[in-house]
Amino acid sequence: MEKKVLAFDFGASGGRAMCGTFDGEKIEIEELHRFSNDPVIVNGTMYWDVLRLFFEIKQGLIKAKKCGKIESIGIDTWGVDFGLLDEEGRLLENPVHYRDNRTNGMLAESFAKIDKDTFYQITGNQFMEINTAFQLLSLAKNRQELLKRADKMLLMPDLFNYFLTGEKKAEYSIASTTQLLDAKARNWSEEVIKALELPAHIFPQIVPTGTKIGELTEEICEELSLDKMDVVAVAGHDTQCALVAVPAQEEDFIFLSCGTWSLLGTELAEPIINEKSAHYNVTNEGGCEEKISFLKNIIGLWCVQESRRQWIREGQEFGFGELEKMAQAAPSLQCFIDPDAPEFTPAGNVPKRIQKFCERTGQYVPKTKGEIVRCINESLAMKYRHAMEEIKKCTGKDYRTVYMVGGGTQSALLCQCTANACGCAVSAGPVEATVLGNVALQFMASGEIASLQEARKIIRQSQDIKRYEPQQSKDWDEAYERFKKILV
Repeated sequence: MEKKVLAFDFGASGGRAMCGTFDGEKIEIEELHRFSNDPVIVNGTMYWDVLRLFFEIKQGLIKAKKCGKIESIGIDTWGVDFGLLDEEGRLLENPVHYRDNRTNGMLAESFAKIDKDTFYQITGNQFMEINTAFQLLSLAKNRQELLKRADKMLLMPDLFNYFLTGEKKAEYSIASTTQLLDAKARNWSEEVIKALELPAHIFPQIVPTGTKIGELTEEICEELSLDKMDVVAVAGHDTQCALVAVPAQEEDFIFLSCGTWSLLGTELAEPIINEKSAHYNVTNEGGCEEKISFLKNIIGLWCVQESRRQWIREGQEFGFGELEKMAQAAPSLQCFIDPDAPEFTPAGNVPKRIQKFCERTGQYVPKTKGEIVRCINESLAMKYRHAMEEIKKCTGKDYRTVYMVGGGTQSALLCQCTANACGCAVSAGPVEATVLGNVALQFMASGEIASLQEARKIIRQSQDIKRYEPQQSKDWDEAYERFKKILV
């Protein structure tokens, strides 16, 4: 008998509601509702329009009525951002966007409070100024009055779950993105929280990935004319949902979740936290069955997306497919950028910044749109190789296949470049890995799917997966030596 669940997947630029159906052998998904996610800048601060996003969740719930009986709901989002609630459970202000500049300088400030090595030994997280710890440190320094009014901090998926159920819980995977979690104890780190002088009471109870945390409130059921249904804390961090859907059969594998951000790493039973992982700034994030994702965060398709937005602002509107055709026609391996260089993080004129980067580093300066997009794709592929080499050095293992999932798999150019750069096969798909993982976790919570291993088997037999083999290995190896010289 078919069973259905509802998955909400939020990204940095948009979200959607998807109905997932499981017949005992395969999972099928259907899009019900899609909407944009538009940050709003007010008085110099960049906010998420969280009330609008919750309105869209309600629209998704309404549209899901056509699917028949829905067993449960699961929500995944990006990491690190949060809302603050007062003692009455009221949201104190809209969550601030991780691209806001309030965290500038907070990384250095934190190291004055807690030794950098100690900090990493506890949390095992890659140091990034956007992380929750540094956002809260900014509040402690500049907006103490707001922090004093806060009773609880809820990360974005936990905040939406609270709006739906009234339950204030922290899901394990999303909590592991904060740089405030003890990676080995799998709980909030009292030492880090105390060192950063943050109020300990704002951190809610952590629950395992795939936990049923409550039901829709009576108020929402009445407002939307809905029956009661479970709300499941799936892997709140979208990367960990995507990892559930990686169609690997082997125990040791490299995954690459590719969207606005790229996350490349491997799956482990326990975190790796040592001098070598600290040197390479590798992060340990938690996920399904308390497994650890040992990974690197890399700027992903953001540079392509923001370049397209710039060209639209200039009156030249091209689809991603058109830009890829232009890139395919451009010469290969002419120039590279470091996608993680600080100038590529903010919104704005990314094509101009790419040209300036290439000029500054003594390379060929790309002129056409095709050359710029090709430069981005080949640079990403080279960055993946660089990260993969660091992962190998830390684990002491070799990997024969890169399992690439997410929106980036729709780019045949990026998939082939990745195979060429990494010198190994790329298994590309599923595109909708995050949603499939979200759906699978809900069926795991209800007992319909027994384990992560079974979930991956079901997804393998539900999806078409493409395979790319490496080409022009000698040329790419030579180009990689050039690429390493321009890394920031």
